[in-house]
Amino acid sequence: MSVPILSLILFGLAGGITPGPNNMISAGTGAAFGFRRTVPQIVGVAVGFAIMVIAVGLGLGSLFVAVPQLHWMLKIAGGAYLLFLAWKLAGAAGGIGSTAMERPPTFLQSALFQWVNPKAWAFALSVIPAFTTPGGDLIAEVLLIALVLGLLSLPCLAVWAGFGVLIGRLLSTPRQHRILNIVMGSLVALSVVTLFL
Repeated sequence: MSVPILSLILFGLAGGITPGPNNMISAGTGAAFGFRRTVPQIVGVAVGFAIMVIAVGLGLGSLFVAVPQLHWMLKIAGGAYLLFLAWKLAGAAGGIGSTAMERPPTFLQSALFQWVNPKAWAFALSVIPAFTTPGGDLIAEVLLIALVLGLLSLPCLAVWAGFGVLIGRLLSTPRQHRILNIVMGSLVALSVVTLFL
């Protein structure tokens, strides 16, 4: 097996820490519900993304090459869901726990969200050809890539959730929390725009 681990880690950190739908949701959830209640979302993203990488590595990616319309349908479905989440987050009343989202995203919701998250798809579709070797042990390489990227997701999302918690604690009035929720919702909505550029 010849996966360049250091390059993969750097690639994974760059993709995992940069703003995107998962990170914005982690920050918004952290601000609204606190860090502890954001952990299922963080772990769900990590597990869901690792499973997606395995699926892409073992052949699902070729389906997108064969039927490019599927990629557009995925972008539209993912964009619509992100706009729904942005609306829910922006409509939050303010303060930890008092939000239009009655509860934070669950582990399963967050894992399944990866399947309609265009950024996750783009990342998974690019990492497999970049870090597997022709004629190599494809299954072992794909499993290693999925494991590394899944594990790297955890601290990256935790940083964003921690940022959300910190900002949430610095705000002292429901009005300030409401403004934060609108800003976080707007950032999630803005991430949809970037998907189509």
